[in-house]
Amino acid sequence: MNTRTSEPADLNNEALRSRAIAAARGDAPFDVLIIGGNVVDMVTSEIRAADIGLVGPLIASVHKPGQFKQAQQTIDASGKFITPGLIDTHLHVESSMVTPAIYAQTVVPRGVTTIVWDPHELGNVLGKDGVKWAVDATRNLPLRALVLAPSCVPAAPGLEISGADFDGSALADILSWPAIAGLAEVMNMRGVINRTSRMTHIMQAGLTSGKMVCGHARGLSGCDLQAFMTAGVSSDHELTSNEDLMEKLRAGIHVEMRGSHDHLLPGFVKTLNKLGFMPQTVSLCTDDVFPDDLVQKGGLDDVVRRLVSYGMPAIWALRAATLNAAMHLKRDDLGLIAAGRRGDIVLFDDLENFTASHVFANGKLVANNGDICETAPAKDPGILHNTMKIKALSADDFRIRASGNKVRLATIDQPRFTRWGEVEAPVKDGFVIPPKEATLIAVAHRHGKADSQPRVGLLTGWGQWRGAVCTSVSHDSHNLTVFGGNAEDMAVAANAVIAAGGGMAVASNGKIDALLPLPLCGLLTETSMQETAGQFAAIRAATDRIVDWNPPYLVFKALFGATLACNIGPHQTDRGIADVISDTVLETPVLEILS
Repeated sequence: MNTRTSEPADLNNEALRSRAIAAARGDAPFDVLIIGGNVVDMVTSEIRAADIGLVGPLIASVHKPGQFKQAQQTIDASGKFITPGLIDTHLHVESSMVTPAIYAQTVVPRGVTTIVWDPHELGNVLGKDGVKWAVDATRNLPLRALVLAPSCVPAAPGLEISGADFDGSALADILSWPAIAGLAEVMNMRGVINRTSRMTHIMQAGLTSGKMVCGHARGLSGCDLQAFMTAGVSSDHELTSNEDLMEKLRAGIHVEMRGSHDHLLPGFVKTLNKLGFMPQTVSLCTDDVFPDDLVQKGGLDDVVRRLVSYGMPAIWALRAATLNAAMHLKRDDLGLIAAGRRGDIVLFDDLENFTASHVFANGKLVANNGDICETAPAKDPGILHNTMKIKALSADDFRIRASGNKVRLATIDQPRFTRWGEVEAPVKDGFVIPPKEATLIAVAHRHGKADSQPRVGLLTGWGQWRGAVCTSVSHDSHNLTVFGGNAEDMAVAANAVIAAGGGMAVASNGKIDALLPLPLCGLLTETSMQETAGQFAAIRAATDRIVDWNPPYLVFKALFGATLACNIGPHQTDRGIADVISDTVLETPVLEILS
């Protein structure tokens, strides 16, 4: 299929247009003729009977049933609903923990034909080489991947150290690559609003490129939101409430409604239903989908399905996932079943379960009844190996050192929307004895850019842990992060991940309960989607046995975002406890020796 860099101009080939026009007139056969189906019209909201003729990657004709019969291949779509291919406007392939080729094989049969990928996980570990690998790994897949330039490498400069550093100059270079579609979610919100030199140059690189500048406006309101948009940010996927949704719709920022925060979706549906229409400035995205969820539930098709189950009209959900998305991406060739558009087409059995029977990409049948038609070509991942540049650790590395007999400690309170707290604790043999209500968190630099001594902190509101979890998937710098109720299990889990070249491990009672090796950047594996999903599910189950979750914030997913230092509030990083508002880092949580 055509590469991303040839689109959308590839449709303007004179010979292709001439052949398609002849077929549309009835003077030549179509390459593919889809008959008997019902087109879901994203413009008029009608569901109407129509046949569709394809010539190469082009939709040549959408016409009355039975009007034409000449075609090299005819597909019977009787009883099925025909929609444009689904467009996921913001995601991180790395969250699936498999390579782009395996990801494509998983989501394309479900009706997803285009994704907008921010590879900032790969960028934070491997720098420009990671982004280039992402671009190369998505060429010629049956899934169109619009790859963005990661804007936040690291996400919180000065508060954490990742494997690379993209300043304005570096991003101007990446944005000059023809295959790069824009600047990825700008997460350093305060830096943009306060007009720091670094973020001003990064934003200017995006604006000068003439490409998309995508945003991350979590918690922004009033003057801050207006300033963020004025800086040039065009989108946001970080909605927090119904009120937040309405403020952002009124502000005119493009809302990428994400499926990864399901507890918010019923309220969003109610709010939009009250409006009485689907705003043009709403598209849908997955953001992050873990391997087991991707296998069991799906990707963007699952978001559409859930929205409909919560009461959103199916045509609204589909419009957001197709035409609205295409308009946001300024891709006039996508998002609509119409003559002259690109042949990205899905045949769904119904508009409730959204089971795809046939998926076309660029006019070619790429998936049939849940199976990919051709194995997607895989890019050699050799460059992604050997990124765990850290030696084995001991239990003492996960203890808080202190002198005296009693100390006052800073804590990180609650798993989401964090805030500062304090606690007193005794000291024995030079180490703090953590309070029973506290959970230990340690982050160790693993990219070889700084010392790898773990910085240890205390979390409150995380329950009482009966073991430990270690992960090299830790947004966004992806340093080695360990949570636990005791130092011994933390060392066991950490050393298992280090030995595996990255991944996740759960330990209790001094032994490993579950292990998921992720040897590619400590983020990905070449193992099949099914096997990866099974290993990840085992990690979840093992974690469930040592932690008592308390939704919606104290959930398994909270493990991966606990180090997001760009977000407001204290967060543990490889340098200590960081606070983006005060731009400070506490290397140790010990605030005062009391006795």
